[in-house]
Amino acid sequence: MVQVVCEWGLAGVEAWASKAAAFVIVDVLSFSTAVSVAVDRAASIIPFPFGDPEAAAAAAQARGAILASPKRALGGQLSLSPSSLRNVSVGARILLPSPNGSRLSLATGAVPTYCGSLRNAAAVAKAARAAAGEGVVAVIAAGERWPDQSLRPAIEDWLGAGAIISALEGLESSEATLARASYAAIGRGLGPLVRESISGRELIDRGFGADVEVALEVASSNVVPVLIDGEYRAL
Repeated sequence: MVQVVCEWGLAGVEAWASKAAAFVIVDVLSFSTAVSVAVDRAASIIPFPFGDPEAAAAAAQARGAILASPKRALGGQLSLSPSSLRNVSVGARILLPSPNGSRLSLATGAVPTYCGSLRNAAAVAKAARAAAGEGVVAVIAAGERWPDQSLRPAIEDWLGAGAIISALEGLESSEATLARASYAAIGRGLGPLVRESISGRELIDRGFGADVEVALEVASSNVVPVLIDGEYRAL
């Protein structure tokens, strides 16, 4: 039977990098949701570290990819905003810098890595379980960062992790069991809870409420984003 653990952030990836048989990165607001929307369109996402625009531009050019903005943008520009990727061209390659989801994705090394969200939890769980066999699936809640760059746990990522763990049906660590139970307990309150979370309120107040609604499209996708050669593609 597959074993399931749930950890937070980069430290969680590093703790399981030599022991996990598969990783699932969960950054609901909004990297994982953006990846899900893109691969639904048969596009691909190249995760890239946040913070060096010149390096990002050079990497995009080298890989023949479109450089998306690491900050949400209105007016049709491709960005970390999932809404901006709704109508991306089929087959497009998009380099997406982000402070959390991209950073974690790039830290998993050679371990099979999937990008999970509320939109595709069951499909991602099935793929990760198949990849891991009887090994460990490490579900990583990305979280956010405080101004001093320390981890700020984010409830939307915890609940997203819980949704994926619910579908994994494995031998769970205590943390994984708690995440699963949290998701099961919230039921119809999921939408209001995510909208009223710190991250949800911040996006809504900035005019990006549509991104929160995309993230809340529970079980809307069966497409699995898997990281192959540094690029999330549909499995």
